[in-house]
Amino acid sequence: QVQLVESGGGLVQAGGSLRLSCAASRSIISLDAMSWYRQAPGKQRELVATVSSGGITEYADSVKGRFTISRDNAKNTVNLQMNSLKPEDTAVYYCNARLRLYDTWGQGTQVTVSS
Repeated sequence: QVQLVESGGGLVQAGGSLRLSCAASRSIISLDAMSWYRQAPGKQRELVATVSSGGITEYADSVKGRFTISRDNAKNTVNLQMNSLKPEDTAVYYCNARLRLYDTWGQGTQVTVSS
């Protein structure tokens, strides 16, 4: 199976920016979709953004206009550019790869936004 490793998390002040990266162990061209999820303590895991193999993107309403997901097939990576960060964005962010009915998850990276 493909392995996913997230990086780029950290501590940032409200209004600041972070760029998360998800590195895959093999080509992501054939994968149906790559996504970013997040989970805050006491809350359900939430879909943040998705990019399909065809380049179509979707975003949660809470991040629309602030976050941008992108694929770099040559580098087997998926990125999440996060701008205008808010304290409510604080969570562990997970990379997800989907191929038909199968999902693969990364280990997660912590994002903390201070007020």
